[in-house]
Amino acid sequence: MAEAAKEPGRMTQLWRVFQMTRKADKALLPLMILAFVVPIALGIVLPMTLFPGGLFSMILWIITGVLAGVLLLLVILGNRAEATAYRQIEGQSGAVGAVLQNALRRAWQANEYPVAVNPRTRDAVYRAVGKCGIVLIAEGSKSRTSKLLNDEKRHIQRTVPQVSIHVIHVGPDEGSTPLLKLRKEMNSFKKELNKAEVLAVANRLESLKKPGDMPIPKGVDPFKMRAPKPR
Repeated sequence: MAEAAKEPGRMTQLWRVFQMTRKADKALLPLMILAFVVPIALGIVLPMTLFPGGLFSMILWIITGVLAGVLLLLVILGNRAEATAYRQIEGQSGAVGAVLQNALRRAWQANEYPVAVNPRTRDAVYRAVGKCGIVLIAEGSKSRTSKLLNDEKRHIQRTVPQVSIHVIHVGPDEGSTPLLKLRKEMNSFKKELNKAEVLAVANRLESLKKPGDMPIPKGVDPFKMRAPKPR
């Protein structure tokens, strides 16, 4: 049997991310240079002015500046790469599913596939269960997703009536949540469940199917584009 292809190393992966992000984000390179140079400059200037000491002390300051510069450089690269990826898939059907599948922590129980979908417009509703309760994310116009949301809320209230339900709209309407801020908004809700209760609620919802449930229609599976996992 042929040996499996070797996965690229971390440096190769970072280089690829940098190259792809730089093409779409012209400010990336200047910001990375600034983030790397400023801490090193401070590591040289500070021991010469505010914190004078011997040669060993200056070397430590410079090393600290280099390490801080590398850390800031990686943070900026990760954040800008994530924002670029989200901008590229925002507005596409299935973008919310990509975020739920790749950007949420293990405290959440979620699926990349919607729990309700309109096969004609491709508007969809996704469901996630976390310590805040249940979050329904509508992908599409508020007016077109309102019925899907109301049907899903009624189903949930019959199944687990004691659990809070939160609603988030990701779409073209004014006041909707941008895809990049979806994870942050989901984590902003007040916590009311522990880990065991989250699993129990998620399993309960998965075990019960709504009347008339059917497979996701063909053509509503644009989930192959993935937003990168946060570093």
